[in-house]
Amino acid sequence: MVTSVTAQRTPFLFRPLVLDDRSIRLDKTGHLPGDPEVRRRLEGVVAAFAAGYGAGLASGRGPLEPDAPTAPGTAPAPAGVPAALAGFAYEGAAMSRALLDVLTGTRGRRVAGLLEGPGRRHFHLVHVGIGWAYSRLRLRPWSGVPGARGLPRWLAWDGWGFHQAYVRPGPVFYEHRVERGARGPAMPVRDQGAGRALWFHTCADPETVGRVIAGFPPHRRGDLWSGVGLAAAYTGVRPPDVLASLLRIAEGHRADLAQGAAFAAKARVLAGEVPGDVRDAIETLCSASPATAAKWTDIAHDEAADHGDSLEDYQYWRTLVRREWRRHDGGLVRREWRRHDGGGGQW
Repeated sequence: MVTSVTAQRTPFLFRPLVLDDRSIRLDKTGHLPGDPEVRRRLEGVVAAFAAGYGAGLASGRGPLEPDAPTAPGTAPAPAGVPAALAGFAYEGAAMSRALLDVLTGTRGRRVAGLLEGPGRRHFHLVHVGIGWAYSRLRLRPWSGVPGARGLPRWLAWDGWGFHQAYVRPGPVFYEHRVERGARGPAMPVRDQGAGRALWFHTCADPETVGRVIAGFPPHRRGDLWSGVGLAAAYTGVRPPDVLASLLRIAEGHRADLAQGAAFAAKARVLAGEVPGDVRDAIETLCSASPATAAKWTDIAHDEAADHGDSLEDYQYWRTLVRREWRRHDGGLVRREWRRHDGGGGQW
């Protein structure tokens, strides 16, 4: 929970923004019960996010205070956060710093400072955290955000969607409401973020995930499965046998699951921290090692970036990751892959 020390370290003017992690706990935000051990681990993710949020708020534009020296090639975790959860802490730090940047008109300098330091190894999660901030402020990250560049900046819409689904699971998952600001080209990315939140909402239960997604219109299911794949792989809270059932339940959306898991692989490999349970999850969902799956995203990124860095190019990136998975998995590409592929789980 938030402590007096956290509040005291935060500049006085910003103390109203201090986050009590009890307010975002799974049992406080309308999420479903489930396996106690899985619930405990997911609550650890929430706590890491809250710790990073507080560290970002307290440290201003400076680096986050590391907990301990880290091995070469790894990003330091903020104080009190296990190395395996460091990405979630940087996501939280990005949210608080983006909030400060918007509220103080500093044109992204605080976020840029995070990306220029150790946070560059967690740049996927940093961009997602930016989306949390814009969603909390009821603003749309439509044209990206100051300090964020290239295709990854569109991950802000993923974070935006995660926030909406996490804090309002009923309207998002059971009434299928879409916020007015996300109706349009950004909706597939918003839905990917909602899919990530669904993994938390269901306490990582494949049967419940499948039932919830089956209630959505068919054209939205691929993006939701993509988000589920990303969350399932990055958190690593379920063993291979449970993830095998997730693959079975996903039926025709294995490519979407793999696309999401491949981006989780890239984020983990870049950070230099691939715990054993995360490795097992990636290998199950991608049928490939984390390094191989991460490479798919690199190949796809380079090809998509040749076209530009628009939202359309970002979605083309996701399409190309699915193509790389199909090639690896031994499947036949039965039609020409075009830029305007209409698949549901674009990246």
